[in-house]
Amino acid sequence: MTTATRVYIARLAGLAVFDPNGDQVGRIRDAVVRLRTTNRPPQVVGLVAEMPMRRRIFLPMGRVTAIDPESVLLSTGTLNLRRFEKRPNELLVLEDLLDRRVRVDPGDRPGTVVDVAMEANRNGEWSLSRVAVREITGRLTRRGQVHQLDWHRVRDLIVLPDTQGTAGLLAVLDQMRAADLANALQDLPDSRRHEIAAALEDERLADVLEELPESDQVAILTALDRERAADVLEEMDPDDAADLLAELPPPEQDVLLDLMQPDEADSVRQLLQYQAGTAGSVMTSEPVILTPDATVAEALARIRQPQLPPAVAAQVYVARAPMATPTGKYLGVVHFQRLLREPPAQLLGGVLDNGVDPLQPETPLLEITRRMATYDLVAMPVVDAAYRLVGAVTVDDVLDQSLPPDWRDRDSALGNGRSAGNGNMTSNGNMTSNGNITGDGDRNADG
Repeated sequence: MTTATRVYIARLAGLAVFDPNGDQVGRIRDAVVRLRTTNRPPQVVGLVAEMPMRRRIFLPMGRVTAIDPESVLLSTGTLNLRRFEKRPNELLVLEDLLDRRVRVDPGDRPGTVVDVAMEANRNGEWSLSRVAVREITGRLTRRGQVHQLDWHRVRDLIVLPDTQGTAGLLAVLDQMRAADLANALQDLPDSRRHEIAAALEDERLADVLEELPESDQVAILTALDRERAADVLEEMDPDDAADLLAELPPPEQDVLLDLMQPDEADSVRQLLQYQAGTAGSVMTSEPVILTPDATVAEALARIRQPQLPPAVAAQVYVARAPMATPTGKYLGVVHFQRLLREPPAQLLGGVLDNGVDPLQPETPLLEITRRMATYDLVAMPVVDAAYRLVGAVTVDDVLDQSLPPDWRDRDSALGNGRSAGNGNMTSNGNMTSNGNITGDGDRNADG
């Protein structure tokens, strides 16, 4: 592996970061540059990497030994785990510069930034050197050409962040998982966060909202107009939509529920009636439900649907008609392993498992956890007093409720940005005694 002397930073986003032992320690999300008082281009002081538990940390450029099209290699496995925070004289290249409207010399021609290159000099110092700018043609039928220009030929790059658009940043974020995108949004100022949220499609925004802390969910939802907010709530899982609506004042809940499609709103209203910390409050009201005369082949086709979460697709619930919750009489469950062992024409009524009593809507969370652990289950049915299936509690619901309320908040993910041993950890999980980053590439070094 060799280090390129010029690297376009948007192409770094998502690359895996490896320590000298070949262990992956995270993925690149951005580059940090320090503004200089002279006319020289900003110095690249480090990279921002996202680690497990969705925590972003700073990697000094002095620790980066190689960059290739598929990965970034570090010279040490010792990492500072303090949460990255941008300083007043710093910029994040992708967050602050991508898609910014600029002027190009000569002639002050307008354009937008599509990428920025960093380049290393003989001493190993990295600076921003080139800017890829797409010209603005004013023609709707043709996209402008992209020009790779020297840094000094591009004007209005270092200006107020409000001039940066969202298209380029969305292109970088588009391939992220919903949880990673939610984590990225937490790093953005409120105004930029709301811009990105407004630009996302309803289904994508719904997935992202489900991964955000409740306070951020409420802030983003209430920033949308009410009809758009109702559309996004319809795309969310009913239990997640109910949890979000429960954070709003009752009058606002009623307005949004009235704007939702009646069938979607009915499921959410039903869930809002249950007491917090019970099976009814954490269950999904849309498990996979079939009648006893359905075949194994039909059941397998249902659980193959890509939009189903793994825990929901792990079993099929069998009940008398009607199939929408609350169903007719609940009969039992067929686990997907059993489906794989049975002939495709076998009827579900002949392979039922009803050896474990279902939950009641008022069953407390502790009892749910105990029973799921006892029987090694990833989901359990919930029935009402008439033995009608009203939903299912999945293991991810239980984990979500068992963790601290602020577990999705990156600031609290590892103790408000600090870990034992002053915050340094080697990539194999061992703590070191010194919590400082020292040596070449230190963020405190002179730029």
